[in-house]
Amino acid sequence: MNPLALMMFLISLAIGTTTTMLSHHWLLAWIGLEINTLALLPIMMKTPHPRAIEAATKYFLTQATASALMLFSCLINALQTGEWNINNPPNLMTTPLSLAIMMKLGLAPLHFWLPEVLQGTPLSTGLILSTWQKIPPMILLLQISPNINLTLMVIMGLTSILIGGWGGIGQTQLRKIMAFSSIGHLGWIILILKLNPQLSLFSFILYIIMTTAMFLSLIMISTTKMSQISISWTKNPAMITTTMLILLSLAGLPPLTGFQPKLLIILELVKQNMIISATLTMLTSLLALFFYLRLTYIVTLTLSPSTHNSTITWRTSMKPQLSSAITSIMALTLLPLTPAILLT
Repeated sequence: MNPLALMMFLISLAIGTTTTMLSHHWLLAWIGLEINTLALLPIMMKTPHPRAIEAATKYFLTQATASALMLFSCLINALQTGEWNINNPPNLMTTPLSLAIMMKLGLAPLHFWLPEVLQGTPLSTGLILSTWQKIPPMILLLQISPNINLTLMVIMGLTSILIGGWGGIGQTQLRKIMAFSSIGHLGWIILILKLNPQLSLFSFILYIIMTTAMFLSLIMISTTKMSQISISWTKNPAMITTTMLILLSLAGLPPLTGFQPKLLIILELVKQNMIISATLTMLTSLLALFFYLRLTYIVTLTLSPSTHNSTITWRTSMKPQLSSAITSIMALTLLPLTPAILLT
């Protein structure tokens, strides 16, 4: 793709996200989301491949459906109340509106488009889709969080954690695994959105950091399948070790960063006397833990018998990147912040 065109599309993405984040008017927020969607479509199709075009078509149809439902809900809301303000009191259209935003996020059971779309795009586009594109809908959900039905949030959250773990178990494609990982993590975030929006926002920021670190690692070692990552040890042992630790952080194991949001969310659920929800959340998250551990085993504890003896040419073919280093450090070492967060 022409660098000038790519820069224009990326600037449009930034403008769409900023418009949605700064708006108090539903129509302006909707316009920002549409700018975001339309700017991402050419980036998804920059590789002229049938899979990329199929992914872009699925993404467009899903986002268009969610946008139509969102606009319809906003219009009915304006008809009933006479206002377009986002922070209106709850009414009849709050539930369909929140469902439309959740479809844009890819939460279960409205998640079917996300693994297929992510699988059909390059890793760099998958990074934008899994992180940047989640920001505007999440900000809108945070703004309307006081008005959302708590039962709906808990059901969607638990379903997303279950689907995120269950769907990822049988996958061999790394992009699909990252898609189900995204669904599971967003389930954790949605679960306590109404109870503690600040904790939801904090968990979302950590999710973006960890997912960015994982995608940048995959981009650096140029792998999209388990069979490729299992023989990547000779390319860069240090990078593969870091990738393994990022996977364990995504799994939520201490003493890594990913343990922090899960600990705080479980504590919040227990504090709110939602013991059954906390128990179900921990049990269903074991499914996700299984496929993270399986991937960790494949990454570091298996070595192909056909690996060449000389590793010098492999190791010198990779250039270290500052962005990958910074996000990897943040994805692994932020757990000591937990006491400071608990005190605020």
